[in-house]
Amino acid sequence: MAPNASAAADTFPKLLIRNALLYGTRPAMRQKDLGIWQTWTWAEVLDIVRAYAVGLHRLGLKRGETIAIVGANRPKLYWSVMAAQMLGAVPVPVYADAVAEELSFVLAHADVRYAAVEDQEQIDKILSVKERLPKLDQMVYDEERGLRDYDHSHLRSIDDVIEDGRKALAGDPTVAAWIDAEIAAGKGSDPSIILYTSGTTGTSKGVVLTGERSIKAATDTVIFDKLNENDVALAYLPLAWVGDHYLNYAQGLVAGFSMACPENADTAMQDLREIGPSFYFAPPRTLEMLLTRVMIRMEDAGFLKRKMFHYFIGVARRYGERILNGQQVALTGRLLYAIGNILVYAPLKNVLGFSRVRVAYTAGEAIGPDLFAFYRSIGLNLKQLYGQTEAFLYVTAQPDGEIYSDTVGPACPNVDIRIADNGEVLFKSPGMFAGYFKDDAKTAEAMTLDGYVKTGDAGFFDEKTGHLKIIDRAKDVGRLTDGTLFPPKYIENKLKFYPNIREVVAYGDQRDFVCVMINIDLTAVGSWAERNNVVYGSYQELAGHSQVYDMVEKNVAEVNRSLAQDTVMAGAQIKRFLILHKELDADDGELTRTQKVRRGFIADRYGALVKALYDGSKEADISTEVTFEDGRKGTISARVKIRDMKTEPVPAMGKAA
Repeated sequence: MAPNASAAADTFPKLLIRNALLYGTRPAMRQKDLGIWQTWTWAEVLDIVRAYAVGLHRLGLKRGETIAIVGANRPKLYWSVMAAQMLGAVPVPVYADAVAEELSFVLAHADVRYAAVEDQEQIDKILSVKERLPKLDQMVYDEERGLRDYDHSHLRSIDDVIEDGRKALAGDPTVAAWIDAEIAAGKGSDPSIILYTSGTTGTSKGVVLTGERSIKAATDTVIFDKLNENDVALAYLPLAWVGDHYLNYAQGLVAGFSMACPENADTAMQDLREIGPSFYFAPPRTLEMLLTRVMIRMEDAGFLKRKMFHYFIGVARRYGERILNGQQVALTGRLLYAIGNILVYAPLKNVLGFSRVRVAYTAGEAIGPDLFAFYRSIGLNLKQLYGQTEAFLYVTAQPDGEIYSDTVGPACPNVDIRIADNGEVLFKSPGMFAGYFKDDAKTAEAMTLDGYVKTGDAGFFDEKTGHLKIIDRAKDVGRLTDGTLFPPKYIENKLKFYPNIREVVAYGDQRDFVCVMINIDLTAVGSWAERNNVVYGSYQELAGHSQVYDMVEKNVAEVNRSLAQDTVMAGAQIKRFLILHKELDADDGELTRTQKVRRGFIADRYGALVKALYDGSKEADISTEVTFEDGRKGTISARVKIRDMKTEPVPAMGKAA
């Protein structure tokens, strides 16, 4: 295992130097380019980043200034983060798919003077809002395609900046001494990065993280999961999300493992199979998508292959998790599982790219027990964690051998958790944030008087396991008019466990009953439509089809039966539902960039539909503005049908709190 980050290595540039000394010839970063994997060793990365930092300084970037990082997972953008940190500047990653409006807010709020971007698309977005960014002076870019005729007076390629730095280092010995002194001058208490929150509940806030705290947190979890320089991770998560900066960048520098960047977002799953990571993270949505694709392919397989697959998946469900956890299983069960591993599980994991995965995590949303059990049953060591940007991700994580689908694990090493009187989860952690950028009032609001961070999530510790359970956002947990508890996310996630359903928005707080809006999963329902000769020309047409409503109605009925078994939740069964005429989209403000539902915004935007759900209407007209990929606006109009649901009898205790 890599040595723990010493007290001297309290910044990421210092860790980079340590890794170049310890693992100089080992791969630090890989990228698939034009179908071929390119590799850079730790020594090569240090050499490139030093030159890049010198080049950026020659452009004018100084200690304490901010530089935006805009684009997908590419080595030169990660090197932009490292180079900025070498100079004592502060990188500010921005979501690559952010529209110009979102981009301008972050760049203006962060006082950005410089931006390192991926390609022409990102440059065009920034130029379209340049009048709102008076401080922006220089942009450097990775991909030069399409930029030949642009005004380059404030535009440089990253390669040119690196080459300029190389020449300066080679031509003047004092430059090398200067950059080394700059790295040494960096303090662990200095801001290391600013990560903007997803804005689920309002305007995004800039979370300031320091190098020292970030490294302490990453060191704890590297030890927790026994990560080392031999591990490999696929860097496909958004650069601006805390998950990528923690799981790949911070843990990679602490442990010394190799980080591989996919060719592009569309090839990420194929690249996953090729690179064969040993450490992997996927949000539940990705795991659902992968399983949906597997099940669709099996529906099209031959009769014998399909029967064999389902038989051995049944075997895995009976014995797989117990075998993975080291529990006693009868010889017959072990033998059947071993045969299943040869015929089904190992080939399936190979197809998915999981053959070499030693540790896998999921987080971001609750994961369905069946989905979670499926991956663990085929031998994937999938675990859950709970965290947030203000904690530098980890607050809890499941230790090996203590895996439960309905909990997120105990507190991580050196993390202290307590539950407030109102049920809100509070924590102190090694990686906790230094504050919100330019917002002391919000920082104070997020903290208790004795230094705990308020998560905004409601939860409790499970008496049987001692692990934390998260119910919902504390402010979103409400009650029906008869007093029945109403946690919307709990109901939404129950529906999202079905492959036909992609997204759900539940309503019921201070109302007489629960209603839901549903987005179907186009891949799963489209495959079903093809097999059942259902003709459709668009998502809107498929979503409004009566047979699709029949299928979703069965899913809702099953959820109601499940809720009826819970004495606390039985009164929150779904009375009415509709299928939205369009997919919820981050570009339209309906989802955050991390794909979380902005429930309040949707309630306002689809007010006519919410009204119809509660006034007894059988259908409602809606006209919705949409944003296309090129930024143009359009309108989608539809008449949306509403269905009533039969609910199960409510037990006598169903309204207990």
